[in-house]
Amino acid sequence: MTTEEKKGGTEGTNRLRGDMPFLDHLEELRGVLIWSAAVVVALAAGAWFVSSPVLERITRPAGKLVFLGPTEAFTLRIKVALVTGLFAGLPFVLYKVWSFIAPGLLANEKKLLVVVVGGSTLLFVIGSLFSFFVIVPIAFSFLLGFGTSYLTPMISAGNYFGFVIKLSLALGIVFQLPLVVSLLTWIGILQPRWLLGNWRYAIVVIALVSALFTPPDIASQVLMGLPVIGLYFLSAFLSVLIDKRRKKDAAERARNVEEDVPEEGERR
Repeated sequence: MTTEEKKGGTEGTNRLRGDMPFLDHLEELRGVLIWSAAVVVALAAGAWFVSSPVLERITRPAGKLVFLGPTEAFTLRIKVALVTGLFAGLPFVLYKVWSFIAPGLLANEKKLLVVVVGGSTLLFVIGSLFSFFVIVPIAFSFLLGFGTSYLTPMISAGNYFGFVIKLSLALGIVFQLPLVVSLLTWIGILQPRWLLGNWRYAIVVIALVSALFTPPDIASQVLMGLPVIGLYFLSAFLSVLIDKRRKKDAAERARNVEEDVPEEGERR
């Protein structure tokens, strides 16, 4: 192992261990938030011009909606533009977030960071689309089923949009589980045996989270909970593979260090 490789490995380890002063962490976090907000706002300004067809597509499954105040339609267009800007700027935002969470990757694994950002974006989009096309229609139909001859639904566009976005963002974030587990395992914070040994508790937590983020009906809770349970076991499987690879790399580095140390006879 060369001196440069040792130096690079040491620098990556130091960054990973968080030797950066606390105030520097805060400054870096402030930069992440400022840049992310600036990009989202800039994209949202451009998304204003397509907010009308986007809003029509989002509200189409609900049929005819109403707005209850003179400013609600205008405010809703602004919200649609902001959400559209967030989705358009998602790769950049996730890149900044992952760069802040895993600074060690920036030192030696820039290509891996690109893969992580791409995978994170893909998982977020899959989770959001699953919510929009599967969970939202079923939950919406179930809740409207409580109407009677004297209870006629009159859904406002603002309430429906908030309902859709809440579920879509929740599923998009939850679908990040495999990447988070993989990163924590690679760093050495999380062990696969802990995941496999606590799967029963994980299912209970997932059920509670599903009940929190979905309407109070069994169908939508099951539709959200089952994919998340599958993601949990997928995460445990990835954790096992990464842990084996990490231990193998550590053993190879230890052998390389031993080879670089001269024997006692050679020193004399």
